[in-house]
Amino acid sequence: MGFMDKVKAQAEQAVVKAQQGVAQGQAKFETYQASRNADAVLRELGRAYYAHQRASGSAEALDAALRTVDEFVTANGPIDTTPRETSPSEPDDL
Repeated sequence: MGFMDKVKAQAEQAVVKAQQGVAQGQAKFETYQASRNADAVLRELGRAYYAHQRASGSAEALDAALRTVDEFVTANGPIDTTPRETSPSEPDDL
C-alpha cells in the first residue's frame, strides 16, 4: 500500500468517526430538548393546578394543561416524573 493510499484510508476513517460523533451529539441534544419540553408542559400543568386549587383558576385551564401533557406523551412517549432535587443556587428555567 502506497503512502497516498494510507493517507486516503486514514482520512476515510476520520470522516466516519466524525459522522458518528455528530450523530451521537445530535441524539444527546434531542434527548435534552425532549426533557426540557417535558419539564415545560409539566410546569404549566402545575401552574394550572395551583391556580385551580388556590387562586380561583378555571377548570378549563386545568383541562387544557392536561390535554397538552397527554398530547406530549402521545407524541414523545412517557414522561419521567421522578422528583429531582434542586439546590437553591440552580436557576429555575422560568
